[in-house]
Amino acid sequence: MSIDVRPSADAAAYLATDQLIWFGETSDADAEHMRLGLPEDQRFVADAPDGPEDLHSGIYGVRPMEVSLPGGSVVPVAGLTWVGVHPDARRRGVLTAMMTDHLARTRAAGTALSVLHASETGIYGRFGYGTAVLTHQVTLGRGTTFTAPELEEEVARISTHLATMADPGVTERMRACQLALAGDLPGTIVGSPDFYSLLALETPETLRGKEPRRILFARREGEDVGWVGLRREHKWSNARPSGSVTAGLLCAGPAARLALLRRLVDVDLTGSVKLENIGVDDPVHAWVGGPRGTGDLQTWDSTWVRLVDVGAAWSLRHYEDDCDVVVEVADRHAPWNAGRWRLSASSGTGTATRTDAEADVALDVAVLGAGFLGHPVGGRLRAGLVREHRPGAYARLARAMRTLVAPEPSIGF
Repeated sequence: MSIDVRPSADAAAYLATDQLIWFGETSDADAEHMRLGLPEDQRFVADAPDGPEDLHSGIYGVRPMEVSLPGGSVVPVAGLTWVGVHPDARRRGVLTAMMTDHLARTRAAGTALSVLHASETGIYGRFGYGTAVLTHQVTLGRGTTFTAPELEEEVARISTHLATMADPGVTERMRACQLALAGDLPGTIVGSPDFYSLLALETPETLRGKEPRRILFARREGEDVGWVGLRREHKWSNARPSGSVTAGLLCAGPAARLALLRRLVDVDLTGSVKLENIGVDDPVHAWVGGPRGTGDLQTWDSTWVRLVDVGAAWSLRHYEDDCDVVVEVADRHAPWNAGRWRLSASSGTGTATRTDAEADVALDVAVLGAGFLGHPVGGRLRAGLVREHRPGAYARLARAMRTLVAPEPSIGF
């Protein structure tokens, strides 16, 4: 069956298809969300011959974004989003057609990486995406003590300031600060200016019973050095204040991060703080004495990474150790990647070249995506997801890709 995948020419039909697929509450602001979230030339639709007449069989979109890689480089990535298939068009190859189209377009644009947040974890591994970042959701009690003696002098020079995210100039400050810090925090994803405006956009429907999104900035010598987005929920229990603070993305270096967290656990009229997006190696774990120093801790997947062009992607990042491994890459949906590559790293610099040499390791391209930001992938061999032809070869590859500290999670996009 031939499925037509092409740029969207009808914004109303694109939006209506999305609203049906995701079956959430619709509002007049949905079109504004689409405008800020997706450039017109990055909206794509799929139609099957026997698909729905009034809507599309499927849609997807791409946000123009950047990601920081190990070593400090910040490079363009395709932020895949708004992916969905009409309920009447499922199991007909629509998603496969769209994903194949996305990978071909991304490669043609000269972009080596595609990233996403997965709605369902069983979908995107089939298309070569690997879970590259894990995130923790951490709950802390009010008044939690953070112990970091070597940071106290620096923290003393940092002040914190509360603002409303929708205030003029705030989203510009957010983006500028995150971009300035990205090189020191591998895995950071920086969106376009419109993406930050979208974060601040709230409709009356989403604000029912809630306060507007706030942002807490950390400043040193008049400059922004970090921020955290948050919302407080007012609540009383047994005549006592028992409100909560929910904090989203936390963007800051160690000292600013500590200053922001100390402010969060000292918010009046609250009893708990939920940190929704904390990396697995975030210093907060050490500051509170480990997992049992939290009220609760849950682990989720964050950013998924796909190497659209293995040869171009491999040289973009820094490597922690040397390696020289011939890898047989399986890639069903981007056949230009499939075959044998000599993946080398020396003094931090990586090179990838085609080779006819005998393979040391055989793996799916998703394994390379999972490790590309520094997340450890050594266990994939033990899990039976990698075949090793030369003993020790995969260990050398995995060690070279792994970073000292786990990559930063990203906000959902």
